[in-house]
Amino acid sequence: MHPIEHLRYVARARGADPVSLVRETAAALSGLGHEPAGIVLATRRIVQRHPTCGPLWWLCSHVLGALDPFATMRDREDEIKNDTTIKSLRDAVPQDAVVCVVGWPTAVLHALASRGDVRIFVVESNGDGDAAVERLVSMDVDATLVQFEELSRVVSRCDVLIVEALAAGPTEVLCSAGSHAVAALAYCLQKPLWLVTACGTRLPAALWSAMVAGDAANEVDLLSTSLFSRVVSKTGVSDDLSQPFEAECPPTTEMLRHSAM
Repeated sequence: MHPIEHLRYVARARGADPVSLVRETAAALSGLGHEPAGIVLATRRIVQRHPTCGPLWWLCSHVLGALDPFATMRDREDEIKNDTTIKSLRDAVPQDAVVCVVGWPTAVLHALASRGDVRIFVVESNGDGDAAVERLVSMDVDATLVQFEELSRVVSRCDVLIVEALAAGPTEVLCSAGSHAVAALAYCLQKPLWLVTACGTRLPAALWSAMVAGDAANEVDLLSTSLFSRVVSKTGVSDDLSQPFEAECPPTTEMLRHSAM
Protein backbone atom coordinates (compact mmCIF):
# COMPACT_ATOMS: atom_id res chain seq x y z
CA MET A 1 0.00 0.00 0.00
CA HIS A 2 1.26 3.49 -0.88
CA PRO A 3 2.23 5.49 2.26
CA ILE A 4 -0.35 8.22 1.55
CA GLU A 5 -3.13 5.66 1.12
CA HIS A 6 -1.97 3.94 4.30
CA LEU A 7 -2.21 7.26 6.18
CA ARG A 8 -5.68 7.89 4.79
CA TYR A 9 -6.72 4.45 5.95
CA VAL A 10 -5.44 5.16 9.48
CA ALA A 11 -7.02 8.62 9.54
CA ARG A 12 -10.43 7.19 8.64
CA ALA A 13 -10.21 4.18 10.97
CA ARG A 14 -12.95 3.99 13.58
CA GLY A 15 -13.21 1.63 16.52
CA ALA A 16 -9.56 0.55 16.48
CA ASP A 17 -7.74 0.36 19.79
CA PRO A 18 -5.04 2.99 20.56
CA VAL A 19 -2.12 0.54 20.35
CA SER A 20 -3.16 -0.61 16.88
CA LEU A 21 -3.61 3.00 15.76
CA VAL A 22 -0.15 3.96 16.97
CA ARG A 23 1.50 0.99 15.28
CA GLU A 24 -0.37 1.52 12.00
CA THR A 25 0.42 5.25 12.07
CA ALA A 26 4.11 4.60 12.72
CA ALA A 27 4.21 2.11 9.86
CA ALA A 28 2.49 4.56 7.51
CA LEU A 29 4.72 7.50 8.49
CA SER A 30 7.81 5.34 8.01
CA GLY A 31 6.88 5.09 4.35
CA LEU A 32 7.50 8.83 3.95
CA GLY A 33 11.28 8.43 4.13
CA HIS A 34 11.60 9.79 0.59
CA GLU A 35 9.51 12.85 1.53
CA PRO A 36 10.15 13.71 5.21
CA ALA A 37 8.50 17.13 4.85
CA GLY A 38 5.19 15.31 4.46
CA ILE A 39 5.39 14.09 8.04
CA VAL A 40 4.24 17.46 9.41
CA LEU A 41 1.09 17.51 7.31
CA ALA A 42 0.43 13.83 7.98
CA THR A 43 0.66 14.17 11.77
CA ARG A 44 -1.67 17.16 11.74
CA ARG A 45 -4.27 15.21 9.84
CA ILE A 46 -3.96 12.19 12.10
CA VAL A 47 -4.64 14.14 15.32
CA GLN A 48 -7.48 16.03 13.65
CA ARG A 49 -9.13 12.73 12.73
CA HIS A 50 -8.49 11.13 16.15
CA PRO A 51 -8.88 14.14 18.45
CA THR A 52 -9.23 12.24 21.75
CA CYS A 53 -6.72 9.41 21.27
CA GLY A 54 -3.89 10.36 23.60
CA PRO A 55 -1.35 7.78 22.35
CA LEU A 56 -1.63 9.14 18.79
CA TRP A 57 -0.95 12.68 20.01
CA TRP A 58 1.96 11.25 22.02
CA LEU A 59 3.43 9.54 18.96
CA CYS A 60 3.01 12.54 16.66
CA SER A 61 4.46 14.93 19.24
CA HIS A 62 7.55 12.77 19.63
CA VAL A 63 7.98 12.43 15.87
CA LEU A 64 7.74 16.17 15.16
CA GLY A 65 10.11 17.02 18.01
CA ALA A 66 12.79 14.49 17.03
CA LEU A 67 16.04 15.02 15.14
CA ASP A 68 15.55 11.58 13.61
CA PRO A 69 11.76 11.09 13.29
CA PHE A 70 12.05 7.62 11.76
CA ALA A 71 14.15 6.23 14.62
CA THR A 72 11.70 7.85 17.03
CA MET A 73 8.76 6.11 15.34
CA ARG A 74 10.42 2.75 15.86
CA ASP A 75 11.28 3.53 19.48
CA ARG A 76 7.73 4.68 20.33
CA GLU A 77 6.24 1.67 18.58
CA ASP A 78 8.42 -0.63 20.69
CA GLU A 79 7.55 1.32 23.84
CA ILE A 80 3.80 1.04 23.44
CA LYS A 81 4.05 -2.61 22.36
CA ASN A 82 5.95 -3.41 25.58
CA ASP A 83 3.76 -1.33 27.88
CA THR A 84 3.94 -2.79 31.40
CA THR A 85 0.64 -1.19 32.48
CA ILE A 86 -1.22 -4.36 31.56
CA LYS A 87 0.93 -6.58 33.79
CA SER A 88 0.72 -4.12 36.68
CA LEU A 89 -3.08 -4.08 36.50
CA ARG A 90 -3.33 -7.85 36.09
CA ASP A 91 -1.32 -8.31 39.27
CA ALA A 92 -3.17 -5.61 41.23
CA VAL A 93 -6.76 -6.81 40.82
CA PRO A 94 -7.73 -9.09 43.76
CA GLN A 95 -8.42 -12.80 43.33
CA ASP A 96 -12.02 -13.62 42.27
CA ALA A 97 -12.86 -9.91 42.04
CA VAL A 98 -16.05 -8.51 40.53
CA VAL A 99 -14.97 -5.59 38.35
CA CYS A 100 -16.88 -2.84 36.54
CA VAL A 101 -15.44 -1.11 33.44
CA VAL A 102 -16.81 1.30 30.84
CA GLY A 103 -16.98 0.75 27.08
CA TRP A 104 -13.98 -1.01 25.56
CA PRO A 105 -10.94 -0.12 27.73
CA THR A 106 -8.16 -1.81 25.77
CA ALA A 107 -5.47 -2.13 28.44
CA VAL A 108 -7.95 -3.13 31.15
CA LEU A 109 -9.54 -5.89 29.11
CA HIS A 110 -6.15 -7.22 28.00
CA ALA A 111 -5.15 -7.40 31.66
CA LEU A 112 -8.31 -9.07 32.94
CA ALA A 113 -9.22 -11.41 30.07
CA SER A 114 -6.32 -13.74 30.87
CA ARG A 115 -7.06 -13.96 34.59
CA GLY A 116 -9.87 -16.52 34.43
CA ASP A 117 -11.09 -15.76 37.96
CA VAL A 118 -12.47 -12.25 37.44
CA ARG A 119 -16.09 -11.41 36.67
CA ILE A 120 -16.44 -8.31 34.49
CA PHE A 121 -19.43 -5.98 34.20
CA VAL A 122 -19.10 -3.74 31.13
CA VAL A 123 -21.08 -0.48 31.08
CA GLU A 124 -22.45 0.39 27.64
CA SER A 125 -20.80 3.39 25.98
CA ASN A 126 -21.77 4.30 22.42
CA GLY A 127 -21.91 0.65 21.37
CA ASP A 128 -18.41 -0.18 22.62
CA GLY A 129 -19.67 -2.07 25.67
CA ASP A 130 -21.75 -4.48 23.63
CA ALA A 131 -18.82 -5.19 21.30
CA ALA A 132 -16.46 -5.69 24.24
CA VAL A 133 -18.77 -8.19 25.95
CA GLU A 134 -19.20 -10.14 22.72
CA ARG A 135 -15.42 -10.36 22.35
CA LEU A 136 -14.87 -11.35 25.99
CA VAL A 137 -17.56 -14.05 25.91
CA SER A 138 -15.95 -15.51 22.79
CA MET A 139 -12.80 -15.88 24.92
CA ASP A 140 -14.74 -17.69 27.69
CA VAL A 141 -14.53 -14.69 30.02
CA ASP A 142 -17.40 -14.11 32.48
CA ALA A 143 -18.62 -10.76 31.13
CA THR A 144 -22.00 -9.05 31.32
CA LEU A 145 -23.28 -5.91 29.57
CA VAL A 146 -24.70 -3.21 31.84
CA GLN A 147 -27.22 -0.59 30.70
CA PHE A 148 -27.51 2.70 32.58
CA GLU A 149 -30.77 1.73 34.29
CA GLU A 150 -28.91 -1.21 35.89
CA LEU A 151 -25.83 0.74 36.85
CA SER A 152 -26.54 1.45 40.52
CA ARG A 153 -27.46 -2.16 41.27
CA VAL A 154 -24.38 -3.51 39.50
CA VAL A 155 -21.91 -1.08 41.06
CA SER A 156 -23.12 -2.03 44.53
CA ARG A 157 -22.04 -5.62 43.80
CA CYS A 158 -18.57 -4.79 42.51
CA ASP A 159 -15.28 -5.01 44.38
CA VAL A 160 -13.50 -2.43 42.24
CA LEU A 161 -14.40 -0.06 39.40
CA ILE A 162 -11.77 0.67 36.77
CA VAL A 163 -11.76 3.59 34.33
CA GLU A 164 -9.21 3.80 31.52
CA ALA A 165 -8.03 7.18 30.28
CA LEU A 166 -8.28 7.98 26.59
CA ALA A 167 -5.88 10.82 27.38
CA ALA A 168 -4.66 12.54 30.52
CA GLY A 169 -3.58 16.06 31.39
CA PRO A 170 -1.77 17.12 34.56
CA THR A 171 -4.88 16.82 36.80
CA GLU A 172 -7.73 15.63 34.56
CA VAL A 173 -8.50 12.71 32.24
CA LEU A 174 -10.73 12.09 29.24
CA CYS A 175 -12.61 8.79 29.47
CA SER A 176 -15.35 6.93 27.61
CA ALA A 177 -18.85 8.37 27.92
CA GLY A 178 -20.50 6.97 31.03
CA SER A 179 -17.34 7.08 33.14
CA HIS A 180 -18.54 10.12 35.08
CA ALA A 181 -21.68 8.28 36.19
CA VAL A 182 -19.60 5.29 37.29
CA ALA A 183 -17.25 7.58 39.22
CA ALA A 184 -20.18 9.30 40.95
CA LEU A 185 -21.68 5.98 42.02
CA ALA A 186 -18.30 4.74 43.23
CA TYR A 187 -18.09 7.81 45.47
CA CYS A 188 -21.65 7.45 46.79
CA LEU A 189 -21.29 3.72 47.44
CA GLN A 190 -17.72 4.03 48.75
CA LYS A 191 -16.30 1.66 46.17
CA PRO A 192 -12.62 1.72 45.07
CA LEU A 193 -12.25 3.61 41.79
CA TRP A 194 -9.04 2.97 39.87
CA LEU A 195 -7.63 4.93 36.95
CA VAL A 196 -5.54 3.31 34.23
CA THR A 197 -3.23 5.57 32.20
CA ALA A 198 -1.61 3.30 29.63
CA CYS A 199 1.56 4.21 27.78
CA GLY A 200 1.23 7.41 25.74
CA THR A 201 -1.86 8.84 27.41
CA ARG A 202 -0.24 11.51 29.61
CA LEU A 203 0.08 14.75 27.64
CA PRO A 204 1.75 18.09 28.41
CA ALA A 205 -0.49 21.02 29.34
CA ALA A 206 -0.30 22.68 25.92
CA LEU A 207 -1.50 19.59 24.03
CA TRP A 208 -4.01 18.71 26.73
CA SER A 209 -5.60 22.17 26.56
CA ALA A 210 -5.93 21.89 22.79
CA MET A 211 -7.51 18.44 23.08
CA VAL A 212 -10.18 19.37 25.64
CA ALA A 213 -10.98 22.59 23.75
CA GLY A 214 -12.02 20.60 20.67
CA ASP A 215 -15.61 19.67 19.91
CA ALA A 216 -14.85 15.93 20.13
CA ALA A 217 -14.15 16.29 23.86
CA ASN A 218 -17.88 16.87 24.34
CA GLU A 219 -18.53 13.27 23.28
CA VAL A 220 -16.49 11.76 26.13
CA ASP A 221 -16.30 12.39 29.89
CA LEU A 222 -13.85 14.73 31.61
CA LEU A 223 -12.90 13.63 35.14
CA SER A 224 -10.63 15.07 37.80
CA THR A 225 -7.87 12.76 39.00
CA SER A 226 -8.98 13.58 42.56
CA LEU A 227 -11.95 11.22 42.10
CA PHE A 228 -9.69 8.17 41.94
CA SER A 229 -8.19 6.15 44.78
CA ARG A 230 -5.48 4.42 42.73
CA VAL A 231 -3.68 4.89 39.43
CA VAL A 232 -2.08 2.13 37.35
CA SER A 233 0.46 3.08 34.70
CA LYS A 234 3.65 1.86 33.04
CA THR A 235 5.53 2.89 36.20
CA GLY A 236 3.38 0.59 38.36
CA VAL A 237 0.61 1.09 40.91
CA SER A 238 0.25 4.19 43.06
CA ASP A 239 -2.29 5.35 45.63
CA ASP A 240 -0.89 8.89 45.62
CA LEU A 241 -2.74 11.11 43.15
CA SER A 242 -1.85 14.37 44.87
CA GLN A 243 0.81 15.32 42.30
CA PRO A 244 0.09 16.35 38.67
CA PHE A 245 0.84 13.72 36.06
CA GLU A 246 4.17 14.06 34.33
CA ALA A 247 3.86 14.36 30.56
CA GLU A 248 5.19 11.53 28.40
CA CYS A 249 5.93 13.64 25.32
CA PRO A 250 7.19 17.13 24.41
CA PRO A 251 4.71 20.01 23.90
CA THR A 252 5.07 20.01 20.12
CA THR A 253 2.37 22.51 19.22
CA GLU A 254 3.38 22.56 15.55
CA MET A 255 1.02 19.63 14.92
CA LEU A 256 -1.97 21.66 16.19
CA ARG A 257 -2.12 23.93 13.16
CA HIS A 258 -5.03 22.99 10.95
CA SER A 259 -4.36 21.62 7.49
CA ALA A 260 -6.71 20.99 4.58
CA MET A 261 -8.23 17.51 4.88
